[in-house]
Amino acid sequence: MSEPPRLDIDALRTRLEELRDEIRELLRGTAEDARPVDLDQPIGRVSRADAMQQQSMLAANRATAQRRQQQVEAALRRIAEGEYGECAACGEDIDPRRLLAQPEAPLCVACQGLRER
Repeated sequence: MSEPPRLDIDALRTRLEELRDEIRELLRGTAEDARPVDLDQPIGRVSRADAMQQQSMLAANRATAQRRQQQVEAALRRIAEGEYGECAACGEDIDPRRLLAQPEAPLCVACQGLRER
């Protein structure tokens, strides 16, 4: 079995900062569209239902982006505090391959699996 790659904290910090900026831009760009649908707006019933459905999906996507933004900010704080790469639940090192795939991950694969069950 091959050895996991070494963590390049500077590269991961850069990726996290870029991800943070992308999420901020996404949230800024969708803020106006996330406003509730005006039920008094003179559009057809089907169009109104469509608009409400789209607004609901956008709100869910924005909530997911906001949660991910919080995770990214927390990961950047862990880097600053020298705790990045340690599982927040068990304290063991998180596999570098997991951090390369999801740099904001606060938990190792085992603890994430337990949380999801």
